[in-house]
Amino acid sequence: MMHRKTISVISYITIIGWIIAYREYEKGAKSSLAKFHLEQSFGLAVIVVVSNIIMMIPVFFDSFFILLLIINNMGLVILWIAGLISAYHGVRLPLPFIGFYFKDKFRFIQ
Repeated sequence: MMHRKTISVISYITIIGWIIAYREYEKGAKSSLAKFHLEQSFGLAVIVVVSNIIMMIPVFFDSFFILLLIINNMGLVILWIAGLISAYHGVRLPLPFIGFYFKDKFRFIQ
Protein backbone atom coordinates (compact mmCIF):
# COMPACT_ATOMS: atom_id res chain seq x y z
CA MET A 1 0.00 0.00 0.00
CA MET A 2 1.26 3.45 -0.91
CA HIS A 3 1.84 6.27 1.54
CA ARG A 4 -0.61 9.19 1.39
CA LYS A 5 2.10 11.58 0.19
CA THR A 6 3.08 9.19 -2.60
CA ILE A 7 -0.54 8.95 -3.73
CA SER A 8 -0.74 12.74 -3.73
CA VAL A 9 2.34 13.14 -5.94
CA ILE A 10 1.42 10.33 -8.34
CA SER A 11 -2.03 11.85 -8.88
CA TYR A 12 -0.43 14.75 -10.78
CA ILE A 13 1.62 12.57 -13.15
CA THR A 14 -0.54 11.98 -16.26
CA ILE A 15 -3.96 10.38 -16.34
CA ILE A 16 -2.41 6.95 -15.78
CA GLY A 17 -0.78 8.21 -12.59
CA TRP A 18 -4.10 9.64 -11.47
CA ILE A 19 -5.84 6.31 -12.05
CA ILE A 20 -3.13 4.43 -10.11
CA ALA A 21 -3.36 6.94 -7.24
CA TYR A 22 -7.16 6.73 -7.20
CA ARG A 23 -7.11 2.91 -7.12
CA GLU A 24 -4.66 2.94 -4.19
CA TYR A 25 -6.82 5.52 -2.43
CA GLU A 26 -9.90 3.33 -2.89
CA LYS A 27 -8.05 0.21 -1.68
CA GLY A 28 -7.75 1.71 1.76
CA ALA A 29 -5.07 4.39 1.71
CA LYS A 30 -7.73 7.01 2.35
CA SER A 31 -6.53 10.25 3.83
CA SER A 32 -7.63 13.85 3.57
CA LEU A 33 -4.30 14.75 1.90
CA ALA A 34 -4.68 12.14 -0.82
CA LYS A 35 -8.34 13.08 -1.38
CA PHE A 36 -7.43 16.76 -1.63
CA HIS A 37 -4.73 16.20 -4.26
CA LEU A 38 -6.85 13.72 -6.21
CA GLU A 39 -9.51 16.43 -6.45
CA GLN A 40 -7.02 19.14 -7.37
CA SER A 41 -5.26 17.08 -10.05
CA PHE A 42 -8.54 15.84 -11.55
CA GLY A 43 -9.89 19.38 -11.67
CA LEU A 44 -6.69 20.58 -13.33
CA ALA A 45 -6.97 17.79 -15.92
CA VAL A 46 -10.55 18.82 -16.72
CA ILE A 47 -9.44 22.46 -17.10
CA VAL A 48 -6.58 21.40 -19.40
CA VAL A 49 -8.85 19.39 -21.70
CA VAL A 50 -11.65 21.96 -21.82
CA SER A 51 -9.40 24.98 -22.28
CA ASN A 52 -7.39 23.29 -25.04
CA ILE A 53 -10.56 22.34 -26.92
CA ILE A 54 -11.88 25.88 -26.60
CA MET A 55 -8.52 27.45 -27.54
CA MET A 56 -8.13 25.22 -30.61
CA ILE A 57 -11.28 26.58 -32.27
CA PRO A 58 -9.82 30.04 -33.09
CA VAL A 59 -6.54 28.41 -34.21
CA PHE A 60 -8.42 26.90 -37.18
CA PHE A 61 -9.31 30.39 -38.36
CA ASP A 62 -6.07 32.27 -37.70
CA SER A 63 -2.63 31.00 -36.74
CA PHE A 64 -2.11 34.05 -34.49
CA PHE A 65 -4.16 32.27 -31.83
CA ILE A 66 -1.44 29.63 -31.48
CA LEU A 67 0.41 32.19 -29.36
CA LEU A 68 -2.59 32.41 -27.01
CA LEU A 69 -2.76 28.62 -26.86
CA ILE A 70 0.93 28.46 -25.91
CA ILE A 71 0.49 31.11 -23.20
CA ASN A 72 -2.55 29.25 -21.86
CA ASN A 73 -0.63 25.97 -21.70
CA MET A 74 2.36 27.62 -20.04
CA GLY A 75 0.03 28.89 -17.31
CA LEU A 76 -1.44 25.42 -16.90
CA VAL A 77 2.05 23.92 -16.57
CA ILE A 78 2.81 26.44 -13.82
CA LEU A 79 -0.37 25.37 -12.01
CA TRP A 80 0.61 21.72 -12.45
CA ILE A 81 4.06 22.39 -10.95
CA ALA A 82 2.46 24.26 -8.02
CA GLY A 83 0.21 21.27 -7.32
CA LEU A 84 3.09 18.83 -7.61
CA ILE A 85 5.21 20.84 -5.17
CA SER A 86 2.30 21.09 -2.73
CA ALA A 87 1.77 17.32 -2.88
CA TYR A 88 5.49 16.61 -2.51
CA HIS A 89 5.66 18.68 0.68
CA GLY A 90 2.52 17.03 2.04
CA VAL A 91 0.45 20.19 2.39
CA ARG A 92 -3.08 20.95 1.26
CA LEU A 93 -2.46 24.12 -0.69
CA PRO A 94 -5.07 24.72 -3.42
CA LEU A 95 -3.92 25.43 -6.95
CA PRO A 96 -3.59 29.19 -7.51
CA PHE A 97 -6.71 30.88 -8.97
CA ILE A 98 -8.66 27.67 -9.66
CA GLY A 99 -8.03 25.23 -6.79
CA PHE A 100 -10.83 26.41 -4.52
CA TYR A 101 -13.38 25.44 -7.20
CA PHE A 102 -12.46 21.76 -6.89
CA LYS A 103 -12.88 21.26 -3.14
CA ASP A 104 -15.54 18.56 -2.61
CA LYS A 105 -16.85 18.91 -6.17
CA PHE A 106 -16.05 15.40 -7.40
CA ARG A 107 -18.39 13.15 -5.42
CA PHE A 108 -16.86 9.93 -6.71
CA ILE A 109 -13.70 10.69 -4.71
CA GLN A 110 -14.82 9.83 -1.17
